[in-house]
Amino acid sequence: MPRRRIPLAERPWDYGFLAFFALNLFFITYIVDLEQLVIANPQHFTYPVWPPAPLVDMVHSYARAFDPLVLARPPWWKMTIWFDALFFGPFYACSIYATIRGCDWIRIPSLLYGASIITIVCIILSEEYGGPYATPHFPIVLLLNLPWIIAPALIILRMARSEHPFTQAEGAGVDAIYMAPSVAADERETR
Repeated sequence: MPRRRIPLAERPWDYGFLAFFALNLFFITYIVDLEQLVIANPQHFTYPVWPPAPLVDMVHSYARAFDPLVLARPPWWKMTIWFDALFFGPFYACSIYATIRGCDWIRIPSLLYGASIITIVCIILSEEYGGPYATPHFPIVLLLNLPWIIAPALIILRMARSEHPFTQAEGAGVDAIYMAPSVAADERETR
């Protein structure tokens, strides 16, 4: 059966995902996280070409005030940052494109991304709570990290609901993409 792309304007929740992907691509991954790869020792360093010095200072100021793990940079932590730079960064770019264009091929990568990022953030939060680099301000750190549990969980829910998250069979209504599959099927049968 032929399928048609559902215009972004008819998928209002996807604007929130686009904002999340853009924040990660243009700020978190290649500024906040990259700083932790290009500066090995935040106690003794020369400012890199990228990220800019004021943003490096912002990351260090946050870490000194709330998050000692960011300054400690143990090997396992750096590995999570490498995942972000090498895999999640390109995923965010592809997701922005696929979400705007309505490309169903992003579904499986989105499911993998959601499960991966939730796992990584839970491991980080366990360190933040009770590890050697535990923060004395856990409620603040938890609140700042919750978007990386909530948004990926919503992405998983969004992508798991349909094999074709951005397209629909010719003649189907847009509300079918947000309904449970059985409800959508029942509604299509009544049309």
